[in-house]
Amino acid sequence: MMLSAPGLAPALRRAGAVLAVMLVAVPLAAWSDEARLVLHSATTGDHNFNVEVVDTPEGRAKGLMFRTELAPDAGMLFDFKQQREVAFWMQNTLIPLDMLFVGADGVIKTIHVNARPQDPTSIPSEVPVQFVLEIPGGRSVELGLKPGDTMQHDRVGEPLAN
Repeated sequence: MMLSAPGLAPALRRAGAVLAVMLVAVPLAAWSDEARLVLHSATTGDHNFNVEVVDTPEGRAKGLMFRTELAPDAGMLFDFKQQREVAFWMQNTLIPLDMLFVGADGVIKTIHVNARPQDPTSIPSEVPVQFVLEIPGGRSVELGLKPGDTMQHDRVGEPLAN
């Protein structure tokens, strides 16, 4: 069907209204970089998490700063896109966090439990890693996670940057 010029404006308004309704109806999470992640514990089995993924310097710098809560099954996955030693701190972070330092192969290398809110002390990975997963403080102990356990996520196993 061809629209004449006089009929074009009303048709575009209707299409715009439909698009606006669609935009409101789709959850914001559909556009953010959120994903499912599974932690595999050798002693307690599988544990599902909803994670926000950050892989830019700006995103990694902000991290979970200024957040006042984090659901027990939520976290933030930092992807450095290459293996290297990294260090984190808790400056401007208001909630305790566990930090799981994970290699490119998805194996948990080291875990820092209950990082203290607003502590500027450096928390190093101690070994080269590609990922750091931050989850609520104490959750890694509750779930029985240990170095050698694994993390499953779409980004694990992707080719590394040079």
